[in-house]
Amino acid sequence: MILTINGEPRDFPDSLTLAALIAQLGMKADRVAVELNLEIVQRGNWEATQLKNGDKLEIVHFVGGGSGRSDGPLRTEE
Repeated sequence: MILTINGEPRDFPDSLTLAALIAQLGMKADRVAVELNLEIVQRGNWEATQLKNGDKLEIVHFVGGGSGRSDGPLRTEE
């Protein structure tokens, strides 16, 4: 079946759940959000969400990191 993920068509086997897709893509489930056909799918529903040919998904992968700020005052050199 053809799924469009973040605007890119990709071929996958039939009978794939959203949870299985995330695993197949090598993504950590606790670090992604998924929109399926313009509807956000709650993580608790991924196992029961069966994907079908032509589905459109937007997958956002969260990446940790700092803001670059320190807790102290900003110092500049003169």
